[in-house]
Formats: sequence, C-alpha cells, structure tokens
Amino acid sequence: MSLTRRQVTTAALAAVPLAVAATGPATAASPSGRPRGRTLHIAGDSTAAQKYADAAPETGWGMALPFFLREQLAVANHAVNGRSSKSFIDEGRLDVILAAIRPGDLLLVQFGHNDSKVADHTRYTEPWTTYQDYLRQYVDGARARGARPVLATSVERRKFDADGNAVGTHGEYPAAVRALSEEEGVALLDIQASSIALWQRLGVEETKKYFNWTDAEQDNTHFNPPGAIAVARLVVAGLVRKRVLAPRDVRRLDEQIPESWITWPEA
Repeated sequence: MSLTRRQVTTAALAAVPLAVAATGPATAASPSGRPRGRTLHIAGDSTAAQKYADAAPETGWGMALPFFLREQLAVANHAVNGRSSKSFIDEGRLDVILAAIRPGDLLLVQFGHNDSKVADHTRYTEPWTTYQDYLRQYVDGARARGARPVLATSVERRKFDADGNAVGTHGEYPAAVRALSEEEGVALLDIQASSIALWQRLGVEETKKYFNWTDAEQDNTHFNPPGAIAVARLVVAGLVRKRVLAPRDVRRLDEQIPESWITWPEA
C-alpha cells in the first residue's frame, strides 16, 4: 500500500514521542522544572534504522547509539529502510523531524546507500548536484529551527579485494558530502573513512562477525549486534572529536557493550 505524504507525516508525528521516550526526555523542562536535555535526531537509511523482531539479528547502528550517550541526550531515530536523501524528503519524513526538532538539538544526516540506485527515479540522486541539493534541505531546515546539523558519509559495506584490502563501494557520494560540509560550514562525520579503516583492521574473516551473516543469507551491508555497536561507537567518538558533543555527553566509549542489550521489539 502506498501512503500519501500527509499520511506519512501524520503517522510519524504520532510516533515521535514514543521513539524519544525510549531513550530520554525531549521536552524543554521536566516536572521538577529542571531543564531537560537535547535530542539527537537521525535521518538515514537501513544501516541506521530501528529493526524489529521479524528482522533479527539485523541491527541498525542507531539502535546502539543510546548506549554511548548520557541520559540527558535522547535519541530519536527516524532512519527508514531503503530511503535516499530524496525519497526521505518526498515522503514527508524530513517534515516530521522539523516539526519535532528544538533549538539546541542535533540532526545527524546519513544517506548515500540508496541515492546511487540509478534505475530508481524515486531514489536516485547525482552526487555533485541533486544529492547535495537534497542534503542542503536538511541543513537549512535544522538551522532555521536553532538545531545543529551534522552531515555524515555513508558507513562502508564489507568488501575486500583479492589482496585482502577493504575497498570503498560508494563512489563519489562520500566526496560530495565532504565538499558540501566544507562549503556550508557543517560538521562532518566521516563514517565511511572510519568504518573502512575498522574493516581493514579486522580483516576478511573477522568482519563477517559484524555483518548480518546467517545460515540464510550473507549480507555485507547490514549489521548484526556487534557491528551496530562498533559503528555506533565510531559515530559517538567522531561527534566528540568534532566537538559536536562534549566528553560529558558520552559514556562507555572504552567499555565492552553486551550484545544482549540489543533488543528487537515487535513491529
């Protein structure tokens, strides 16, 4: 069934408080009158998205992000499977975020996996033109509401050459994000660079333990719990390194996170 933009916006707005409540407060003040913390909103694709029981053990890195953040920094994960920077906007999903976002919040934007699908006019964007144009809408929308945008390159897939070297799969899209962040003065989270470096360190066989490799499938794009936790750690460390987050905002960066903390609710 195809939903209209209005239906998507209405339904998603209704769900936003539940998503935020799971990881922390989102309103301006608590019942005690003390200021409440900020919210980190994620706009992205399946690599970051919330997964449900029918998809386990597939895990989006956004599901693990709260493990590394203090309680005063909530996470609202708006990422959805299969979306590009274009289709996310066309479906009204950016509208949902901009209706909920508040001054001081963060908007972390990671697209690119699906923007490269040339044959799909509903998702395809060209790296140096339409891709950047759509990303600017996220940046401008967040800034207009007093929130801080952060542009992220796409997390890298698991791919190695014949010599065992991890290789990139995203073409010009990461370079286009890097250039746009420089042009717009937006913080850049280079997940593509940090993730491919991690896969290189782990190697061909060890990386299988981080992706959704099961008896039924060999998925080199989506993560299992260890992979989602590892990428979430890269994301938070990068946000601290870029001074988007302060050390007081984060926790457990040097600690082992139990896989059992990952749960998959019913859809």
